[in-house]
Amino acid sequence: MPLPPLSVLDRASVRHGQDPAAALRDTVRFAVDVEQLGYRRFWVAEHHGVPGIAGAAPTVLAAAVGAATSTIRVGTGGVMLPNHRPLVVAEQFGTLESLHPGRVDMGLGRSVGFTGAVRTALGADKTDAGRFGDDVRDLLGYFDGDHRVRGLPAEGLRPPPLFVLATGSGAGLAAELGAALVIAPLGDVDRLADHIRHYGETFRPSAQWPAPHVIVSTAAAVADSREQARELLLPEAWAMVRSRIDGVFPPLLPPGRVPTPGERERRYLDDALRGQIHGTESDVARGLTELVDHTGADELLITMSTHDRADMLDSYSRLANLT
Repeated sequence: MPLPPLSVLDRASVRHGQDPAAALRDTVRFAVDVEQLGYRRFWVAEHHGVPGIAGAAPTVLAAAVGAATSTIRVGTGGVMLPNHRPLVVAEQFGTLESLHPGRVDMGLGRSVGFTGAVRTALGADKTDAGRFGDDVRDLLGYFDGDHRVRGLPAEGLRPPPLFVLATGSGAGLAAELGAALVIAPLGDVDRLADHIRHYGETFRPSAQWPAPHVIVSTAAAVADSREQARELLLPEAWAMVRSRIDGVFPPLLPPGRVPTPGERERRYLDDALRGQIHGTESDVARGLTELVDHTGADELLITMSTHDRADMLDSYSRLANLT
């Protein structure tokens, strides 16, 4: 059974010794490369106050990606709606759709800032995530002209396809909204399959999505051996370890400079690498096929950053050849 279409989520990771501006330019160049490899979508993410991630303004970065490419779909994975007013997000996606008509994806999530200081700076708190569904409907209303304030240039445009980033029970909201579902395994594939099944059973068709559509996000790395592929995943996994211990996600180190982990760090590192698919082409093809068989995914969203960008592009190139 062939793999479903593959897409890319890029967080604009900063490498050790690099500044954020260079990381953003690298992301735009990478989008051009993966377009040539035949990937379906190129999405960028939203993170605030994170030294190791330059992707703080996803709609701005998506505009730059759209300008540098011509065929690949461009979007966000995602804009974190609790951090913004729906009018502003509607205006941003209306601008994107006006500049790149028919090529924009609107991926929205409900997470708020990673730390209390970031949430305060954004004027958001954890309770704001509870109004996510109402905010999405509010946002879509600006495209329909349902508000006293006109959401130009969104008003009158067909909204970009809506994708809801969900964890666990959040899949039910995607079904209620008639949106595509974007979901990650997060260690328990059986529970993931249950959430996807519930999404499909309760899905309400919409003008954008007449039928359920599931994108499963996963990390995947391809190299000449399992050991080399694991090395590709190690810099980002180590940064995740440091974020759990120090509260800061640092720039990516070369694999050879990742220190030997202590007992506590080893547990966190094992957690970070658990479920990530890596190895030779045959290893990764088998792992992705098992994931699709278990979840019924319509697409796979691949997210993988490593210190050496040439190695990263080589992995994505090998991965594209599997479809």
